[in-house]
Amino acid sequence: MDYEILGITIALLAWVAWAMVMDHRHRHLEELGQLPTGPRWWHVVGNIFQLGWSPHESFAKLSQMLKNHDVVLAGRKIYEAMKGDYGNACSLITAQYGPHWCMLRRLRTTEFFVTSRLDAMRGVRSRYIDRMVQFVEDAGAGGTKSIDVRRFFFLMAFNLIENLMFLKDLLDPKSEKGAKFFYHAGKVMEFAGKPNVADFLPLLRWLDPQEKRNDFLDVLLEFRGDGVDEPATFSSRTINVIVFEMFTAGTDTTTSTLEWAMMKLLHNPEKLRKVQDELRSTIGVPNKKLEEKDIENLPYLKAVIKETLRLHPPLPFLVPHMAMDSCKMLGYYIPKETQVLVNIWAIGRDLDTWKEPLVFKPERFLMDPNAADYKGQHFEFIPFGFGRRMCPALPLASHVLPLALGSLLYSFDWVLANGVKTEDMDMSERMGITLKKSVPLKAIPIPYKGY
Repeated sequence: MDYEILGITIALLAWVAWAMVMDHRHRHLEELGQLPTGPRWWHVVGNIFQLGWSPHESFAKLSQMLKNHDVVLAGRKIYEAMKGDYGNACSLITAQYGPHWCMLRRLRTTEFFVTSRLDAMRGVRSRYIDRMVQFVEDAGAGGTKSIDVRRFFFLMAFNLIENLMFLKDLLDPKSEKGAKFFYHAGKVMEFAGKPNVADFLPLLRWLDPQEKRNDFLDVLLEFRGDGVDEPATFSSRTINVIVFEMFTAGTDTTTSTLEWAMMKLLHNPEKLRKVQDELRSTIGVPNKKLEEKDIENLPYLKAVIKETLRLHPPLPFLVPHMAMDSCKMLGYYIPKETQVLVNIWAIGRDLDTWKEPLVFKPERFLMDPNAADYKGQHFEFIPFGFGRRMCPALPLASHVLPLALGSLLYSFDWVLANGVKTEDMDMSERMGITLKKSVPLKAIPIPYKGY
């Protein structure tokens, strides 16, 4: 026992000595004016106590644009919770930039999200969104019951991606497996976005003090099974990780965005009426349905999607970047392997860029014909990222988001559940990798019968 205490004491003293050396080096660079300015930090633990439970808000004043450092900052900072038996090296989202990552990127852009494939799947998207509308109508029981809006968006997104990869369905609203996957997929995105204690105190990595690792990846891989033929250039492990991240990232971000859009519209009834009037006057009489070809004639619907993404980007920090080499940014020295967070949540609420930034105002995207788009070219509005690390599923999202939201807005009138008033709606957020509503949106879908 005495030797154990002695060993722990020596380890702690060594740790403190190392921290003091690093502290001295950090302060020396600060005195030279080379490191970016920031809040006062503590020895050993840095700024961990200043982050709070909503770090996207705490970092609002520290946001930076990375336009001129795309390559250097194309690395990934991988949290301990993301690693999962080194599966992160196989992932397009978390793999470090290099030849292997470029191969993964090519697979996505030439096989999954190429324009010709997306065009060929137009009927598939329409079918799954029609099924979502039917599921909602059944669950709402003719406008007499409330539903968990998030769950039906999730089922639509999950089955759509599943069909893209395996050409079959897996989930329906009454499926027990569907409920389990809905729960676990949400937990994956929640815990993956929360830094582990070992991220801040590396010497504790071997203890894994939070014990939030590996479980969800194993569960989801078993749930998926072995349904993909392995490309010759990739291992089965790589394929499993690709499937995993396709389902978790693709379903969770889509679900979050659509739920926030519904939330903002129900919170602003005049905006809800405006978008529904546009839909119903464009599509026409009841018993018709929204089709993709109609989207171009629905500018206000598209503006609602953009305004939702501005205020509630699904990934408020994107996925953490890492400097692959030391570089200078805006006159400051950024050391190699520094974690770099792009706070697009703060960028979308910047007073210098947006007029009345906290107001939900889709009209802002209609007033200016050159208004920002979300395809990575306008750096004041980058909900899907930009450059080499931009979300590869953007082409699919551009089709699905307006079609799914518009279909539910056209097919139903919506009322908040339990008599909740708009001013009493819970607008709080829950932080993970994706920024979700803390409390799921409950609303009553009333089938639209005409004017």
